[in-house]
Formats: sequence, structure tokens, C-alpha cells
Amino acid sequence: MRELQDLFDRSASAARAARYWSARTARLMIGVPDYDTYVAHRQTNHPDQPIMTYVEFFRERQDARYAIGKGRFRACC
Repeated sequence: MRELQDLFDRSASAARAARYWSARTARLMIGVPDYDTYVAHRQTNHPDQPIMTYVEFFRERQDARYAIGKGRFRACC
């Protein structure tokens, strides 16, 4: 019975990992950067500087992607 529980635990863990990586990959494919990676980078490499909120981060990434605010609008095509 213990082997069955171990198998279930491993399967559940694999499913969670697959869901996490699938969502992360999909976000990167459509151009939505990963906030958790940003936060980890800022804490490691720039601990003395403030960290943007998720909303600030998302807006800044969208502005950078579409060049909004630089006098032009650059679409994806």
C-alpha cells in the first residue's frame, strides 16, 4: 500500500511541475515575462533597489514590448 501512495505522490508532483512549466512557457511564447524571475533577479543582483509591483512590472514590460511612450507604436507584425 505504501508503494501506491508513493506512486500517487510522485504523479501529483509531476502534474504540478508540468502545469507550472506549461504555463511559464506559454506566457513567454506570447511575450508575458515571468514576474517571479524578475523578483529573484532583483533580490539577488540589486538588493538596494526597489522592486516593482506585479502591475507596475506588467505595464513596464508591455510598454517596452510595444514601444509605447516613445512617440511610436510598434506592433508585433
